[in-house]
Amino acid sequence: MTSILVLYYSSYGHIETMAHAQAEGAARVTGAHVTVKRVPELVPAEVAKAAGIRIDQPAPVATPDELEQYDAIIFGTPTRFGNMASQMRNFLDQTGALWGRGAPVGKIGSVFCSTASQHGGQETTITSFHTTLLHHGMVIVGLPYTFKDLATMREITGGTPYGASCVTGAGAEHRMPTTLELDMCRYQGEHVSRITSRLVAGSRVA
Repeated sequence: MTSILVLYYSSYGHIETMAHAQAEGAARVTGAHVTVKRVPELVPAEVAKAAGIRIDQPAPVATPDELEQYDAIIFGTPTRFGNMASQMRNFLDQTGALWGRGAPVGKIGSVFCSTASQHGGQETTITSFHTTLLHHGMVIVGLPYTFKDLATMREITGGTPYGASCVTGAGAEHRMPTTLELDMCRYQGEHVSRITSRLVAGSRVA
């Protein structure tokens, strides 16, 4: 049995939707127990409501100390100027005690994200997120090119070898994650789950 957490922050539902697709993919692997949780919102309730931020998401809120319970964590965040959202950064900044005792060392870490535009920082958001995971000693897994549609030219889409992503658009062009973008999330989740399963099985044999 492997334990996988999909941990996300989502303002408007894009990353929330992708998180559940990641979980769906991870659960395809026999013996995987998958949990979806979110990090706390930092925006005051009245401000969030005025901005249309989804504050009633059904996923439970995680606490930093519970991260050591999982064999793998798949993190999801929208992009904020080419970096992770402050809500996710704030949550990770509270994991110093875990770092101090080496709790995340050897666990699988993977990341997915969203941006409003096609070139809005998807790759920098994911790769800069990796820096924190490396400081924690985690083993990073991305989205390999065996997902053939990473190279598609038939439609506007997210997708990087570093992790799944979506393009949300804005205004009249706003959209939720496409079928293709959700498929890449499922693929990434399953890929993470399979690697985690092998690592966990190998550690038991050792």
